[in-house]
Amino acid sequence: MAFEEKRLLALPPVEIAGRHLKRYHVASGPTGIEPEVEKAAYALLPELLPEPDGTPAAGFVVLHRGGDSGAYLNAYSWVWDNVLHFGGGAAGQPALDCPDTDPTHFVRVDRSWIGCVWELPPLGHERDAWVRHMLTPDVPDLAGYLADALPSGTTGGRA
Repeated sequence: MAFEEKRLLALPPVEIAGRHLKRYHVASGPTGIEPEVEKAAYALLPELLPEPDGTPAAGFVVLHRGGDSGAYLNAYSWVWDNVLHFGGGAAGQPALDCPDTDPTHFVRVDRSWIGCVWELPPLGHERDAWVRHMLTPDVPDLAGYLADALPSGTTGGRA
């Protein structure tokens, strides 16, 4: 099977468990991620977020609907001023210890993996946006950071 890029959709930020999160969805088809999969994934988010540490409570999530029964949730949170914390979840993927193939049955995944090739494109943008809006100015601009998202498009070929 030949490799193909997927569709990346940037959605408005949400506030979950006191943390402002930008949202990216990754899917193969034009219909995107099913609402019931999104709802189930975001219900797991509070378990994936770190405790507050004085850093502005912000980050981003990547929700990826695989081509099979799997769905994957990557939660990235800014901590310790300039460090990215990761928490992961999955549904419908028995190879990741999911109990079944239901893409709405999310469980926490305790692996050292931070994302697959389709989930990684927002990382570089988010690093630069954090520096641009939160670390470089004399006064951090959280609203500016939250408004600065990687544009929707494909997961690759953005150079």
